[in-house]
This record gives sequence, structure tokens and C-alpha cells, in this order.
Amino acid sequence: MNCDPYKRKPAQPKEPRLDLAQIRARLAELGGKQYWRCLEEIAGTDSFADFVHREFPAGVSEWRDDISRRHFVRIMGASFALAGLGACTKQPVEKIVPYVKQPPEVTPGKALYFATAMTFGGFGLGVIATSHEGRPTKIEGNPDHPASLGATSVFAQASVLDLYDPDRSQALLHGGEPSNWEAFLSAMNTEMAVQKMTQGAKVRILTQSVASPTLRSQLQALLTAWPAAKWCQWDPITRDNVREGARLAFGQIVETHYQFDKADMIVALDSDFLFTHPASLRYARQFADRRRVKQGGTATMNRMYAAEPTPSMTGVMADHRLPIAASEIEALARALAAEMGIATAASDAHAAWVRAAATDLHQHAGKSIVIAGEGQPASVHALAHQINESLGNIGRTIVYTLVIEPSPVSQLDSLRALTNDMKSGSVDLLVMLAGNPVFDAPADLDFAGALEKVRTCVRLGADENETSRYCHWHIPAAHYLESWSDALAFDGTASIVQPLLEPLYGGKTAHEVIDALLRQPGGDAYDIVRAYWASRNLFPDFEKSWRQALSDGVLPHTVLPVSPVTPAAGAANPNPAQAAQGLELVFRPDPATWDGSFNNNGWLQELARPITKLTWDNAALISPVLAERERLQDGDVIELNFRNRTVSAPVCIVPGQAENSVTVHLGYGRERTGRVGAGAGFNAYALRASDALWHGGGLQIRKTGATYPLSMTQKYHRMEGRDIIRVGLLDEFNANPRFIDALAEPRPGKEETLYNPKEFQYRGYKWGMSIDLNVCIGCNACTIACQAENNIPVVGKDQVARGRDMQWIRVDSYFRGSLDAPEIDHQPVPCMHCENAPCELVCPVGATMTDDEGLNVQVYNRCIGTRYCSNNCPYKVRRFNFLEFNAGMTLVQKMMKNPDVTVRSRGVMEKCTYCTQRINAARIPAEEADRKIRDGEIVTACQAACPTGAIVFGDLNDPDSRVSKLKAQPLDYWMLGELNTRPRTSYLAKLRNPNPELKS
Repeated sequence: MNCDPYKRKPAQPKEPRLDLAQIRARLAELGGKQYWRCLEEIAGTDSFADFVHREFPAGVSEWRDDISRRHFVRIMGASFALAGLGACTKQPVEKIVPYVKQPPEVTPGKALYFATAMTFGGFGLGVIATSHEGRPTKIEGNPDHPASLGATSVFAQASVLDLYDPDRSQALLHGGEPSNWEAFLSAMNTEMAVQKMTQGAKVRILTQSVASPTLRSQLQALLTAWPAAKWCQWDPITRDNVREGARLAFGQIVETHYQFDKADMIVALDSDFLFTHPASLRYARQFADRRRVKQGGTATMNRMYAAEPTPSMTGVMADHRLPIAASEIEALARALAAEMGIATAASDAHAAWVRAAATDLHQHAGKSIVIAGEGQPASVHALAHQINESLGNIGRTIVYTLVIEPSPVSQLDSLRALTNDMKSGSVDLLVMLAGNPVFDAPADLDFAGALEKVRTCVRLGADENETSRYCHWHIPAAHYLESWSDALAFDGTASIVQPLLEPLYGGKTAHEVIDALLRQPGGDAYDIVRAYWASRNLFPDFEKSWRQALSDGVLPHTVLPVSPVTPAAGAANPNPAQAAQGLELVFRPDPATWDGSFNNNGWLQELARPITKLTWDNAALISPVLAERERLQDGDVIELNFRNRTVSAPVCIVPGQAENSVTVHLGYGRERTGRVGAGAGFNAYALRASDALWHGGGLQIRKTGATYPLSMTQKYHRMEGRDIIRVGLLDEFNANPRFIDALAEPRPGKEETLYNPKEFQYRGYKWGMSIDLNVCIGCNACTIACQAENNIPVVGKDQVARGRDMQWIRVDSYFRGSLDAPEIDHQPVPCMHCENAPCELVCPVGATMTDDEGLNVQVYNRCIGTRYCSNNCPYKVRRFNFLEFNAGMTLVQKMMKNPDVTVRSRGVMEKCTYCTQRINAARIPAEEADRKIRDGEIVTACQAACPTGAIVFGDLNDPDSRVSKLKAQPLDYWMLGELNTRPRTSYLAKLRNPNPELKS
């Protein structure tokens, strides 16, 4: 918390200093022909080589690393004695209680599926929740919902863990002491009687972005009843710049909807539309459709240019990525607009990149998209609208709709006005519906100090956070899987949020809190939501439509109509903003904990961040050039001084970072959070100012001399010069579709093997998987989906640092080229399910074996923990339970476990199983119907979550299956195929489509 963690000495030996100049020289010798995973690999440090080649990770003992032989014998002798005594101890009686009267809708062992919606970023995301005997255990995307199209994000996948979080608020508090709902209603009744005299002049309601039309209707009703009251909004990941840019361009605020499946050319100006955009799941699917190489004829794909200060998922997918300071994006946009013939003040910065992008845009007029990121000022967004208009993209690849809110506001202005009112004593009653403004409001507003002057403050929230400390009433909020509500998608499509179980801790919804302010005693959330939609008169038969909406997850006829708008000429500010001088500070939401909302989610804390592979912390991301200039290394602690505020942070060197940009991720350094997120990272919000919400110049850094150990999984494995990932050019592929074979060693023939040369004949099913690297964006949704599906435990930062991470599928990042602007590629790595599995030969008890359908299965009851299989696996995809990670779970936490998958104990090896439980779930009805399992009937957890459809699973014995057709493509290859392991998981090599003018 704060800066304290960075004043401690590291618990591990200090790494030798890296010579970045020497690393540059080695990369120059390679000429950009070899991939690398981290700076230590290129430097070839002894500590890195020792870590990679060590058979057993350092510190395998759970006591200490320097344990003596005598002490070991003493401990083991005591353990054997205690084990003998324990064997004679009578175990407690555990009774199984059957149903007295089984509910007709419940079949024990059979999952049920319910359509609902999750609100994220101010919009609704349609999901399908899996329930086992009334326990939600898994989230999938709703294929009928326009925002998800059947896919999910890491946040949706991990949301089920938040439901069972034991650190959730479990009691209504008044003054920090337990109270009850009736006492709250009584207090509000008294307060409302006072406020009605002034028509609510001293009443304020503070919300985040509201996606629920029912809640908006309630708030409008409250403002009608109390005309002098005010509704304020604040979301730290605000979209104010997007909307203000639309107002500048069109004279009114409209929502922009991009159709990437129709775009041949894309220019992303600091926009991570594949991940942070509210419609990112849909956009990722559309983008992938134009990136996927199809068989037959000349292969085509879109081309993308990206300019950004720090590598993002979108930037990594670009054919031409330009590392550039965030403050220089506006000048770049003006130069691009000038090339389009738009009159604006332009410079000649990055002229070659701009000319190449402009030429491509002209050649693909009407089939292109220019998109600006949420962190860029309104003028950049207005320029993007003008460029799209000049190219004829509007109405083809871009359409506009009116905004969903009846009266959209600037959230920053709204929060500033609220803060000023509180400071002046103009607020007697403040009701906050979720959010954490004490933590995430701009530091210069001093929201906490203003909040102390409010007479009565009420907060509805899932946890007792930093804001709850200043509130007189704290009401536990119900999780969305416990709530009735509704939510609008980015295009206006409405979904009903329906609960799967009663609130575990008696939580309330925002509907119930606002209704309690409107009338006493207040209504039930179900009745409120249902009454709202009944009053809309949208359906001739409401009861039928209501039931259909609950089943489908979407309400028909709610999509917003397209609005014909045209940007005005010269809408952007004629005076361009000046680029930052010296260093600039860039703020970004964290790829795993977002704005801090998921800070206590262990799955997300332990998730290796894209590109950096950092876990359990945030860091100050700096460029190699800046690291050389300031003589900094990974883990060095620096002071960040910005706008007269100082925070200490560890350094993480990121290849591809803009030279003078320092990026910090928001959401860490919480002072009041659960046990999982306590003490993790530093608070970047403490540096955020209202005039620099996303970036600003004038940053000063100072090396403190302290170091802090960062846990990054990127340093685990070494490539040994092999091209594990294969990337080529589209032109090369069209000239020679089999060119990819020349990038690696040839596959051995069937006779060149120590195994039985006669290949086993699979007479039934022959399962296999294909992963298309051309569309994988590295979002990690597959990793969290696998963790949720297969009961994979969280092991903690210390265990991850020792190389003991437990996720069954990892997403590796590879670099090629220079330190300053390398190509970056992603590769998901699950178990390969090898035909000639090296793990099988060395297992002394036959715990790992290949079944008659080609699955490399793990028999947990046989495993004795030798870990020979892990040592012999060339892909390093096997995981070992060093400690008992499932011990000490509460009864509520146990409800989260998937009953179809074994919960493993300590001393057991585990790995990807191709979701064998899902295979069997499809097998049973197929056998009952006396038929074969149909193609597409089995969807693995990773495949279901993938936004781009990069993962395909199926039967290789079926020549018409999707997986068989993908494996027949010339881009198909085996990872480390030269080892003759004959893996069932293969990859489609990645192709890039660079502009020949910029190919060098």
C-alpha cells in the first residue's frame, strides 16, 4: 500500500545488472531473424540459464531453501510418526443429506444454463451462466447477444469468483456497526421528510455509468419528485473525450459503431479497440474475420497501422506499429488529416509512416476505418470523424446512433461540481450507488476531504472500500448473478439480468435503494424491472415476450436506429496541443484488475499481463532507451513526481515502449481491500489530475536505490534458438503456400522413431485442436476460462516467482527485431496431447497415458509426484501441486467448484485435458440417440471464451470437421515437430500484411 512495499529488500538474490548496450549489439548481429522472450534471454545471464535448466525450481521445500539434511530427516521422521497416529484417529462423521422432495427442474449432476447480462464499462454484456444445483459455476458468452457473439472477456470469466469472494461485504453497517435494512429505511424516511421541504436541494445521487434503463427511469422519477436534487456520474475509465469529440464533429453527442468486418484498412490512433473498447468482443470477432486466411485463390487480409505509447493488444496485431508519445498523437492525426485534404495545422512528424497510411486509406476509400482511443483529447476524435467522412466510410464501415442516455453529461464536470458542492456545505444527503471515488477520483479534487463535510452519506457497494470508510451507511450490494435488473448493450440492445441464486449475504440492488428513497417501504427488484418493461408497451403479448427475453437473453426490437449525421468542416480545434516536453506520464486501465474493481480477484491478480507477463503487481513501464539513460533495471524502484505529487514504483522495461513515455496501470495500491489484493502494487490514481486524466507532460523520475521483486512468467522458458512460433508475410504465402515449412526443421518420418512405428488406429474418435495464430490477440480469456472450468487454484505471488504457476494454458509473448520497435506475437500453449508423448515413458506408475481417442490423460489417483513427466515435457505445460491450495476454503467458496472436474490435492501433477468432462457430456446424449457426436457439439472452455475464434476443437477422424480442414491448410505446423512427439494440437502460422513502402 502506498510506497511502503518498495522500501523492503527483495526476498531473493539480487539479479546481475543487464547491459542494454550489449543486448542491442547482439540483436543487431541476429539481424532481426530470431525470436526472444525477455531481455535476460538475449543477455544470456547465468542466473537466467540456471533458472531455465534447473530440473526442480529453487526452494521446493515449503520451509526454507537452505534446509540441512539432518533437519530434513528430523522433520520427515516426525511426519511419519504423526501420520501413524493420524491413521488410528477416528475421522469425523460426514452425512450426505438427500432431497426430501426433489425439485422437478433439478436433475442432480446435470447443469442448467440461464441467459443473463453483466454490466461492464457502462454497457451490458450478454452471458450464459452455468448452474449446478443452484450454484453458478461458469460464465459463457451469449451467441445471440450483439456485444458478445458467444465470447467472453477475462472480466466476465472471473466474475463468478467475485460472487463467492469471502471478503464481500456481508452486513449492512451504520457508523461502522452492524445494522439492518429496516433501520436504514427508518433513517431515510426521516431524512426525506427534511429534504422535501427544499425539493431535494441538498440531495445528490452519485453513480457510475448506468447501463440499466430501469434504473435511469427511477433516477428520473426521483429528480421529478425532488426537482432541486442532482444526479452526478463518475467512472474512472471515462469516455468523456469520445463524446466531446463527437459533439465537436457533429454538434451533438452520438455513439460511433465500427464495422471492422467491412474494413480493408485500419488506422488506430492510440486505440486498443480489441480490448478496452466497450464493444471489444464484437470488434475482435469482426477484425479476426478479415484477418483469417481462407483456402482457395489468392489469400487476402486487412492491413492495420497503429500508433501508441505502450504496446497494446491492438498495437501488437498491427502490420505497422509506431511507438510514439501519447501527446504526439494529435500532431500525427493532423498530419494524416492534411494528407486527406482536410485543412488543419499539420507537421511533418513521422512523414514516411503518415504518407504510407494515407496512401493506403485513399486506395481503400469507403472500406477503411480511422479510430481514436478513449485517452486521446476530443480534437483527435473530431479529426478521426472528419477523415472517415472524407474517405466515404460513413454509412459503410461506420454508422452512428444517438446516445442511450436521455441527457449525457461530462462525468469529470459532474464530479467536479459535486465535489465543490460538498466542500461548500451544499450537500446534506449523498447516495452513492457503487463506485469508489475516494480511491479513483482525480487527486486534485480531494474527494475524501469534501466527503467529510456531508451530513449523511450512503453507499451501496460489494465491499467495504476506501469510500465506505467515510460513509455513515454502508449497504452490501448484490452480485449480478444474485440480482434482477436490465442492461443495454452499446448498440441499445436490452437484456434482462436475472439471478441464479438468492443473495448470499442479503445484498441489495440499486433499484431497491432508489425505490426506498421514492417510497416506503420500497419494492422488490424483480417487480420494479418487470413493471418498467410492461409500461413501455413495446410488445403486443408482454408475458410471452418477457419469458422469451429471459430465455434468449435479449429483448427484441430494442436496437437503436442509425442516425444520419455528417461532421462539420473544421470541427477540430485549429490550434493543436503542444506535445509534452521531457517525460510524459500515461495512465491506462490494468489488463487484469481494470480500474481496481477486480483487485481482490485472485484469478486476475495471478494472470500474466499481456506482453510484460507481470503478475500480482503493477509497475512503471519504461522504454529501453530511458532505462539506458537513467541506468535502470527491472525491479529498480523510482519516484514518479507529477504535478507536485510523488509515488514510488518499481520499473519494468518494455520493448516497444515510446522513448519518453512512462505508463502506469490504474487500480493498485488499495488501502482498503480484501485479503487477496492487500498490499499489491502502488496507487497510480494518487498522480492522476483532472487536467491529465490519461496523459500529461512534466513527469520527473528519480532512482531511489531500492529494489522490489517483480513476478513475471515471461522468464520461465528459453527458446534455445528454435522458431517455436512461426510468422511470415502474406506476399510470401501467396507466392508459395508451403513457405512456412522452410522456417523450421523438417518433421521426422514415421520410421524415424523410438516408439512403435505402427501408428495406433483410432476406430472411434480422434480428438485434436487447431490454434490460429493469425487471429489470436493474446487477451488471456482462454486462460481464465480454463481456470474457472477446471477448478485450478490460485497459488500466490511467491509461488509464481518460483515457477509454480498453475494455469493449464498460458499465452506466451515473443519479440523479434530491435528493442525499441520489435514485432510482438502471441502464442497460446496448452498441453499438446502428443501421439508420442514423452511424459508417458518416464512415469513409473502409469499416471499419464494416452487413451483410445488420443487424449493424453492424467490419472490423479496414481500420481505419486515424481515430476519426471514435467521434466520430460518439451512444452512445459504440466503443473504440479506443491502445496495444498484448496485447504481452508469456506463453504461458500466450495460452492464455486465445478462438480464435473476433480479437485486435485497436494502432490498431484495436472494439465489440460481437452475438457474431457465436456466430451463426455456430449457423448452421453449421442449414445442415447445412437449417433456420433456432431462437429461443433463439443466446445472446450478455451474455445468458447475466445473472442476471435482462434481455437477450434474436434474429431480428426471426421474429414468434414472444422479442425480437420484447418489442419489440412498449408499454414498448419507442429510446435517442436522435429522432436517427433506428433502433437494433437497444431498451429496455423501467423501472417503479416505490411505495406511494401514500410516493409523495412
